[in-house]
Amino acid sequence: MALWQGKSKRKPTGGRFVASQGKRKFEIGREKQFTRIGAQRLKQYRGAGGSVKIGMLSAEYANVVDKKNNTVRKLKILTVKSNPADPNYVQRNIINKGATISTEAGDAIVTSRPGQDGAINAVLL
Repeated sequence: MALWQGKSKRKPTGGRFVASQGKRKFEIGREKQFTRIGAQRLKQYRGAGGSVKIGMLSAEYANVVDKKNNTVRKLKILTVKSNPADPNYVQRNIINKGATISTEAGDAIVTSRPGQDGAINAVLL
């Protein structure tokens, strides 16, 4: 089912808007694609003007920044520790921005948006 992101038919007061136009194709959003732990899988999406967005469906590794040594390492993701977006995401091992993941070097917070950036970047705690 498509997600329509157009204007509402109701005013904030509850009154009715008289629509000047109907629904348009560019107002359609896309379904959420959650990034999980597993072998890396990417998906391409067509953007406006024919541009391409790459969404990550599953990932095995993250690019982790160690602020003490000022280095970036590619580390294996072990599990999702916490997720402020939704506690249920922890049980389902869903990774999004702000999630705390457990890596080989310790816990890290995800700073990128894997579903839209196509990569998992994190900062070591």
